[in-house]
Amino acid sequence: MYLTQAIHRAAATTPNAVATICGNRTRRWAEVKDRVARLAGALKGLGVETGDRVAMLSMNSDRYFEVYFAVPWADAVVVPMNVRWSVAEHVYSIKDSGATILIVDDAFLAAGLAVRDECEGIRHVIYAGDGQTPAGLLDYEALVAAVAAVPDAGRAGSDLAGIFYTGGTTGFPKGVMLSHQSLWTSSLCIGAGIRLTSSVRYLHAAPMFHLADGGMTYAATMFGGSHVFMPSFDAAAFLSLVEGERVTHALLVPTMIRLLLDCPDLAHRDISSFERLIYGASPMAEALLRAAMERLPNTGFVQAYGQTELSPLATILGPEWHVLEGPKAGKLRSAGRPGLCVEIKIVDAAGREVPRGSVGEVCARGPNTMLGYWNKPEQTATTLVDGWVHTGDGGYADEDGFVYIVDRIKDMIVSGGENVFSAEVENALMQHPAVSECAVIGVPDEKWGERVHAIIVPKDGQAVTSDEIIAHCKVLIAGYKCPRSVDLRIEALPKSGAGKILKVDLRQPYWADKSRNVN
Repeated sequence: MYLTQAIHRAAATTPNAVATICGNRTRRWAEVKDRVARLAGALKGLGVETGDRVAMLSMNSDRYFEVYFAVPWADAVVVPMNVRWSVAEHVYSIKDSGATILIVDDAFLAAGLAVRDECEGIRHVIYAGDGQTPAGLLDYEALVAAVAAVPDAGRAGSDLAGIFYTGGTTGFPKGVMLSHQSLWTSSLCIGAGIRLTSSVRYLHAAPMFHLADGGMTYAATMFGGSHVFMPSFDAAAFLSLVEGERVTHALLVPTMIRLLLDCPDLAHRDISSFERLIYGASPMAEALLRAAMERLPNTGFVQAYGQTELSPLATILGPEWHVLEGPKAGKLRSAGRPGLCVEIKIVDAAGREVPRGSVGEVCARGPNTMLGYWNKPEQTATTLVDGWVHTGDGGYADEDGFVYIVDRIKDMIVSGGENVFSAEVENALMQHPAVSECAVIGVPDEKWGERVHAIIVPKDGQAVTSDEIIAHCKVLIAGYKCPRSVDLRIEALPKSGAGKILKVDLRQPYWADKSRNVN
């Protein structure tokens, strides 16, 4: 199983079919294969050797797509960078992964240069933008044009394909190691669950660094479909591209779907080509899902649940279950059933499987599971147990095998489709000189699903405002991780006999009227 096989197959069977559409650039599969092979040659010419890491910090584009395949073609490992991170977080992940090449576009030129200046391991920065190449950087298109195509290195199977960083329970991001087998298998399961064919025109509207879109990148390519790119999500631009390029499929997180439904252009655009809307990355409120189904009656909805550690697929709820009447109604609140090749079990705190209908931790295993966390053997051992990935999500399975997510066992918040581990935010908060103690929890939010909420006890004699706290955090962590609301308290936070802050007690007032503890 090797990811570049999809490029070989598409170029061999449909060389003149459209592969990528990005702005005014349209390329066909024969050309894309040649460009991927040339970019791989350029990387090798820059000293990239077996297993070296190549990082990408960029908005969505056809060049991002080429990097995803050229890096393994060159016998290397791709490291997609979260575009919402702070420079400090980028520096951490570059140093942690040991990346030697950094590829940036116009949007992240300044951030890329700042990262380079702090990371002596970066040997070259490649500029993949559309403007004039800055001094000291290498030009992406010039590299592709100047270097001959090289043979595919054949990286495959259990070989490391990518390091995908996700939130950290200890205050630092974790690099999830995914193999060719895990990504290949998960993509095949995604394609089967969504029923992809070579006629798919997939619009990259969700960020390409995120494995939700990454999984669709590989899946659509495996089935020989076409890729359409928008730099970042904008509802009006999304509708324009669906109409103009006859887009058939896209993956959106719930916050994007809400923006889409609120966009005035929705009523005026011809989106009759739009067959499938895949949603995931955070729970979808049933009211929002029903509204979307009503406003997009000719579009089939698919929910995909999973996490980076599963490459990313765990379960799928297909369009046939997105109905309000008939024998298949009643499953909208579920996350679906296990994808092909995936096995799911629900366990108690001792690791014993619980009966159907009982709540426990959702665990998954299959050829799609991660190799482990990069340089974090202890955290790997905690999450990956006897081949099972412990997701940290609390849920249950019904008699038909549908999985329902009702809570989080891990101290994690999902806001706007992004995972935020409380420890990361608390680590930043405690660096403020006026903070005595703090706790970070997720609370329901109409726009973001959940928002990051900080509860802070200032030090005696110290005065601090909510705005000051938020501004302090923005220097240290990505904006989406920063508290959106702050509660300043005089009294100490509630604690257990062992001195642990009782977050269950802190969360209770905010979730009292909710049927489940995720939103």
